[in-house]
Amino acid sequence: MSRILIRNADVLVTMDTARRELSQADVLICDGVIAEVGQGLAATDARIVEARGCVVTPGLVNTHHHLYQTLTRAVPGGQDALLFGWLKTLYPIWSRFGPEEMFVSAQVGLAELALSGCTLTSDHLYLYTNGSRLEDTIHAASEIGLRFHPTRGAMSIGETQGGLPPDALVEPESAILNDMIRVVDAFHDPAPGAMVRVGLAPCSPFSVSRELMRDAALLARDKGVMLHTHLAENDEDIAYSLAKFGLRPGEYAQDLGWTGADVWHAHCVRLDGREIELFARTGTGVAHCPCSNCRLGSGIAPVRHMRDAGVKVGLGVDGSASNDAGNLMAEARQTVLLQRVSLGANAMSAREALEIATLGGAQVLGRDDCGRIAPGMRADLALWDVTGIEAAGAWDPVAALILCGPMRVRDLFVEGRQVVAGGQVVTIDLPRVIERQNALARRLWD
Repeated sequence: MSRILIRNADVLVTMDTARRELSQADVLICDGVIAEVGQGLAATDARIVEARGCVVTPGLVNTHHHLYQTLTRAVPGGQDALLFGWLKTLYPIWSRFGPEEMFVSAQVGLAELALSGCTLTSDHLYLYTNGSRLEDTIHAASEIGLRFHPTRGAMSIGETQGGLPPDALVEPESAILNDMIRVVDAFHDPAPGAMVRVGLAPCSPFSVSRELMRDAALLARDKGVMLHTHLAENDEDIAYSLAKFGLRPGEYAQDLGWTGADVWHAHCVRLDGREIELFARTGTGVAHCPCSNCRLGSGIAPVRHMRDAGVKVGLGVDGSASNDAGNLMAEARQTVLLQRVSLGANAMSAREALEIATLGGAQVLGRDDCGRIAPGMRADLALWDVTGIEAAGAWDPVAALILCGPMRVRDLFVEGRQVVAGGQVVTIDLPRVIERQNALARRLWD
């Protein structure tokens, strides 16, 4: 039996039903599961991790990412464009990706997430160029050690058919559906504590047909997996939906079976009041991506209104070609700032943002075994050293995590396995991976 005792945390943020915050608290982990939470716990045969000077939180949860984009940060020509123009700049570059680009870029993106305190991440991969497959990212996550929810994305409507992507990047819909079946059967694990769960994720209403959206929903429910796509991201998105379908995005989603507790949509910047009420009533989740929304000029998502209505909201870093960082704690801080600049200084507290980043994300991804520090939950924990300069002078160490930092985790445990120790990823040779990533980026540039 593997046992770890994390002890003497200055503050333990449980996110349990009472939202307790415990002082000088301990957590006992047994075989990847939280066994006990309290003060003065004893375990003579356990490995001891000293947490004095630390705030301990549940691991953060990332509900939207495009890991392959970590290889195309700060690309000239796309730095100052809106969504559609940005995509048109990047599509030709992405068309040159192969399995190695997908794998290495995923490793770098996952390591960056881990260093920001993330233990569970989704990924939306909708490009399958030059032999790339979904398992390129699954293998990367296995090596890093993060809990992973990859989604089999797809694009099927190219430029000549009125879509946005080049024809060379789209796939036949029959092939898409067959590969969706393949990856779910091969990799999806529905069991509690699963390290990999696969979802189905046609890219967006402007890159796939109505038929594929509906067929993917039917297939997902037959297989018992979740559904994910982009929705209502900016004004262009709304205009396209009204012109093409005669419906707002939320109405279009409902018409095709894309609402429910097994569905979450990315962005949702331009949802109106009726769509918010629809999502709340149906249990549909939202991945809020504040930094990417700012970078692309998409607007401020109505997170306060969503939360007040009862919509499940989690955070997403989005792709590193549109963020361009992959730091979940930075997303939490940006969430607070945007809601306040939009609605006033009391629109959102630091603690609410931390809840969205942990428990909220777990709820969006349908993980009732993650997101809290309580007996029986999976041992996904982040230890934040608050003795450094970022939090120097902070009176409230929990609020300080969001308002001032640190934004880099000291230690990170996923399923009781240490992924980050002393601020360094310990599961892979990260400097070597970064060197290879930069070489691949130079090759794409050349």
